[in-house]
Amino acid sequence: METSQLLKGVLDLAVLAVLRHDDGYGYDVVRRLRQAGLDDVGDASVYGTLRRLYKAGLLTTYVVASEEGPHRKYYGLNELGRERLANSVKTWRGFAATMERLLGENS
Repeated sequence: METSQLLKGVLDLAVLAVLRHDDGYGYDVVRRLRQAGLDDVGDASVYGTLRRLYKAGLLTTYVVASEEGPHRKYYGLNELGRERLANSVKTWRGFAATMERLLGENS
């Protein structure tokens, strides 16, 4: 099973989870996902996910000037984003528990 296929299904949840406590700009989100162990996550996938989640009304944005280059667009969870995260966590935990049971039966 390819990790990239699994990532496609959970990238929204992973991005929302990364932004749960601290806002972040695009590359910061990528870096935090990789530090968490999602080494195969692509920059373009994360940037696209951030734009899509923003358009869906789950994120807020604001721009901060940077001394090291162009201004950075920060993303943060709004109330709707927090609700989506909570619902997605419940769904994920149920799915993961089901998979653990299935995999345990075949061991």
